[in-house]
Amino acid sequence: MNPTDTDAPATLLAPIDQDLVAALEIARVGTVAARPSDRLAHAHDASHYLLTPQAIVRPSDTADMSRLARFATSHAMPLAFRSGGTSLSGQAGTEHLLVDTRRHFRRVDILDDGLRARVQPGATVRGVNARLARHHRKLGPDPASEIACTIGGVVANNSSGMTCGTTHNTYRTLESAVLVLASGNVIDTARPDADDELARLQPELHAGLTLLRDRVRADPDSMDRIARLYAIKNTMGYGLNSFVDHDSAVDILLRLVIGSEGTLAFVAEATFRTVPLPTHFATGLLLFDGLEAATAALPELIDAGFAAIELMDATSLRVAQRDPEAPSSLRALTVADHAALLVEFQEFDDIGLDAREDGSTHLWSKFPLVSPVELTRDASARGQLWHVRKGLYALVAGDRPRGTTALLEDIAVPPDRLLPTCRALTGLFVAHAYQDCAIFGHAKDGNIHFMLTERFDDSANLDRYLAFTEDMVDLVLAQGGTLKAEHGTGRMMAPYLARQYGDELHAVMREIKRLADPDGILNPGVLIAEDSRAHVRNLKSTPPVEAEVDQCVECGYCEPGCPSKDLTTTPRQRIVLRREIERAHIGGDHALARALEDDYAYDAIDTCAVDGMCETACPVLINTGDLVRRLRTDRRTTAERATWTFAAKHWGGTTRTMSAALKVAAALPDGVASAATRAARALLGADAVPLWTPDLPRGGGPMAAPAPHDADVVYFPSCVSAMFAPARGGNGVRSAFLSLCESAGLKVAVPPRTGSTCCGTPWKSKGLSDGYREMRVRVEHLLMEATTGGRLPVVCDASSCTEGLLALELSAQGTPLTIIDAVDFVDRVLLPELPPVSKVPDIVVHATCATTRLGITGALLRVAAAAADTVHVPDDWGCCGFAGDRGMLHPELTASATRRQAQRLPEADEFVSANRTCEIGMTRATGHPYRHVLEVLASGVRAAASEAGQ
Repeated sequence: MNPTDTDAPATLLAPIDQDLVAALEIARVGTVAARPSDRLAHAHDASHYLLTPQAIVRPSDTADMSRLARFATSHAMPLAFRSGGTSLSGQAGTEHLLVDTRRHFRRVDILDDGLRARVQPGATVRGVNARLARHHRKLGPDPASEIACTIGGVVANNSSGMTCGTTHNTYRTLESAVLVLASGNVIDTARPDADDELARLQPELHAGLTLLRDRVRADPDSMDRIARLYAIKNTMGYGLNSFVDHDSAVDILLRLVIGSEGTLAFVAEATFRTVPLPTHFATGLLLFDGLEAATAALPELIDAGFAAIELMDATSLRVAQRDPEAPSSLRALTVADHAALLVEFQEFDDIGLDAREDGSTHLWSKFPLVSPVELTRDASARGQLWHVRKGLYALVAGDRPRGTTALLEDIAVPPDRLLPTCRALTGLFVAHAYQDCAIFGHAKDGNIHFMLTERFDDSANLDRYLAFTEDMVDLVLAQGGTLKAEHGTGRMMAPYLARQYGDELHAVMREIKRLADPDGILNPGVLIAEDSRAHVRNLKSTPPVEAEVDQCVECGYCEPGCPSKDLTTTPRQRIVLRREIERAHIGGDHALARALEDDYAYDAIDTCAVDGMCETACPVLINTGDLVRRLRTDRRTTAERATWTFAAKHWGGTTRTMSAALKVAAALPDGVASAATRAARALLGADAVPLWTPDLPRGGGPMAAPAPHDADVVYFPSCVSAMFAPARGGNGVRSAFLSLCESAGLKVAVPPRTGSTCCGTPWKSKGLSDGYREMRVRVEHLLMEATTGGRLPVVCDASSCTEGLLALELSAQGTPLTIIDAVDFVDRVLLPELPPVSKVPDIVVHATCATTRLGITGALLRVAAAAADTVHVPDDWGCCGFAGDRGMLHPELTASATRRQAQRLPEADEFVSANRTCEIGMTRATGHPYRHVLEVLASGVRAAASEAGQ
């Protein structure tokens, strides 16, 4: 039992109020989810708190949200808003109704050629910036979690980040918003009559804010405290600087909502003024022998004009060394008490950047640096440095001992007080016996984060944490700082609000809450706390389960790229549900465990694409697909294992049979093949029998196997290119690749028994280890012979199959075989040698999850650019979810994964990808015939040759 709970054990799920769920559905407030698995999957966020909602409500628009607010008020049922769930202070959880604002609120409108952006709360910062980049603009707030954090959280927490300071944070750049108040009234603050509308709809709120404005301005102590606390980054409490900076009630309300953590209103839409996007950068890592030396260097670095100065202490550096993308110089360092400052100049041209660098060179001899300073402009090297810094929270937290919870504190002091603050803080770690605590953050702003790990299932640990927190609060306030700089008050610091602001301003904040939310339905317990121990209630425990689960810090970075996120579960939810199953078993609630396991089979195992996209976003490189594959292995029957092992041994015959079946199905009258497969699925299970649909291509056929003695390359055609016929109007990738090689003067050998082998991905993704091992042996023997002992490179024509071959770790006499994807090979080897190409005007590219994981999406785009004048990558690009045969076993996965991309597809002459099954999935989703990009390039070469001949 959690020692901070006074009721039932945390492992027991409170019963659902079925009348409440029914009333929600009748009220038409959006879709409602209330299964135990839904409630527990959404209970977890990046914080160290765990509250389980009664139900999850997914409103689809502002009208739904307005009805929901009215419903909540009339039923005295509190609401909490949740979007990205990256919040660290406990503001995104509730025991009541959790409102999922990510599913439907994702629209992004770029206005005035990028000078402004109108955004809904479910859009991520990275997604918005990707659209703004083509206008050379970006959002002002630049949080490290930009891959996953959403605009709803950015506004709710008054996000800032690494370079924006207090000048380009949310408060300074938000122009207007559409607000849904607790009453259900909707106010668009951009309207000229918005203040009058507020006075008409909610006269008490309008008048009350005006009175509070005058009260604050009339109190010299209040004005002095506001000036001091808001001169630094400060997200503790409500933004009282609103009363100083603005006059009208509606303008004050808008700014109070910024940073209010969902306690005053719901932001249905936000319009930002954007900032220029720097184009020229110089980045470096300054290594010092200790934290004191690093912080002592800050004043001169700030004066030198660095846009970013990011602090990393010794613990942070040791953890960062384990990041595969960390610079080699950092990985080679023997870290003792070192500290580092990641610094970056940002300018708009070479002249400005040269001036910045020239003006800083005199500094390096003044600092006690451990190694020479090297500012780099190389994009790859800079990317490595920033990858380490942006993923530092999750990297440090992922390194915690099993069974412990990571807590990330977030403070700010005036920059000239950072050194004594860090010195005293490290002393507190020692005094309270916290080991391996990490300090990092935005040193330029006097804003640091520090992490400690704790096990809250022991009352002695809780007492230690409380004592440490009291001392830390005294330390920060004594230095003239704020207890929350970026991450919001949440539950974590709500009990300390009066201590930071004093009784008068604390009373003003309480009155703000009463005016805006008189019934207390919006996120109660957050920011304004009635309970002095609110910060130590509902603390999260993390029972050890398995490698992927134990390492996860529930940050949610993995979620935006997951193809099943709008259908069933995300990688984070797959992991936390494993924790909840274990927690239920530990607590003796075996009925709950069984219910969760029953739902998990479809929600987490069957509908996982195992595409590994989660790993590309995860700072600690968790591939949840590995977990799912192991769970699939556990589900396999002896008969299934035997069948697929037999298929591996007779793969040529198996693929010919599948191809023939596709041809027969296509020749049958409409509906016959679909009805037959539906009947088989009803009998044997949807995860066992693929569903045939008319949009599937006909079966393919074998290819000739040229084997010149003086070949330059070995071609390993994927079995899917033999199983499925080429896209409509095309000759297929096999013909295209051979044609391109011939045009470039290269000779290609195709192993004669290629049709009987496979990259192994079907067995691996299904958790069929016996068949996987069988296929690995067959492929290695075939390719060792074909490459004459590894002398020649092997090229594969499907990106997922290339990735599969690489995963086999094939070698010839101990030397790894060289495996190259066809797109990468054409980009690196063939393009410079090809004759002229007749380009199509426009081409739309669907990068695959495998091209992303292989790092060859750039090559794919370059090959597309060689075939077309204009290349389009859809803004809503994502994995198509076809995942081999997953799109035929569970077509709803592909439909969900591609829905947004299909709705916003640009017009083009050609639609291409780099994997046959992905092409099938995208054709099904969009109605446009997708084919391999090499087919279009080969057609262009032939067309140019034909035109030249004429």
